[in-house]
Amino acid sequence: MPSFPYETVDVFTDKPFGGNPLAVFTAAQGLTDAQMQALAAEMNYSETTFVLPPDDPANDARVRIFHRTAEMPFAGHPNVGTACVLARHGRDRNGVLRFEQMAGLVEIAVERNGTGAVTGAVIAAPQALSLGLELPADSIAACAGLAAGDVLTAPHKPVQASLGVKFVLTQVAPEALGRAAPDLAAFRRLEGQNPELQGRLSLFLYARDGSRIRARMFAPLAGTWEDPATGSASATLGALLLSLDGGEAAAYTITQGVEMGRPSLLNVSSRRASDGYRSRVGGACAPMFRGEVDL
Repeated sequence: MPSFPYETVDVFTDKPFGGNPLAVFTAAQGLTDAQMQALAAEMNYSETTFVLPPDDPANDARVRIFHRTAEMPFAGHPNVGTACVLARHGRDRNGVLRFEQMAGLVEIAVERNGTGAVTGAVIAAPQALSLGLELPADSIAACAGLAAGDVLTAPHKPVQASLGVKFVLTQVAPEALGRAAPDLAAFRRLEGQNPELQGRLSLFLYARDGSRIRARMFAPLAGTWEDPATGSASATLGALLLSLDGGEAAAYTITQGVEMGRPSLLNVSSRRASDGYRSRVGGACAPMFRGEVDL
């Protein structure tokens, strides 16, 4: 009976029991797609990663990311956490890791302290900003249990945006953010009315004070009632804000997970590139558990 080792980490925090938990299967060769999906559901984290040999030896690994119900083309905290785990095993090359993923190649810079211990990582999202469907403010407000007036549409309407994975980005009044709570029936109704969503409705709410942002993310249709730290959505938001504000580059500090009792801190840097707006997102990572699964 083969055994598959795994480690868990808390991502976007430097302390255990904060941030976003992640399970990393460090040697996933031999697992089937169905087994990976079943293990992700069993772990019951927002995502679980499976590390495989790269297709191109110039890269360091092929990393597959599953949430509770499906595989994802790209995600933020799974890349940060997986990079930290592999770097602690000495699998980086001079502080850099390159992961092959469905959305493209993801390059990660590993962060270490003065003693050489791995403390965190910064990832570059694999795609430039793309914008999709705009959604009605009143429908989005209903999904979040808010009034239509709590959604701020002057900066931008609620819009599906992506740097490799799609989120609906929505600015809300600061006092409304803490009151938000997902309404499953409203999510189902809005998803059913918009086949262009292709079954994915992940709502990233944020309140902004200049470069400081507070955020929450709800994706109940995918099994994530609320996410304590969403790196890919944060990176996408940074690119969107830079595109709206103008300029060549900007940096943002995003706090998430406070309402869940799992405070997270994400650092986003965005820039105008030749192919559009791109972002990097990074943060700390705290090791938690180790184990193995016999299948």
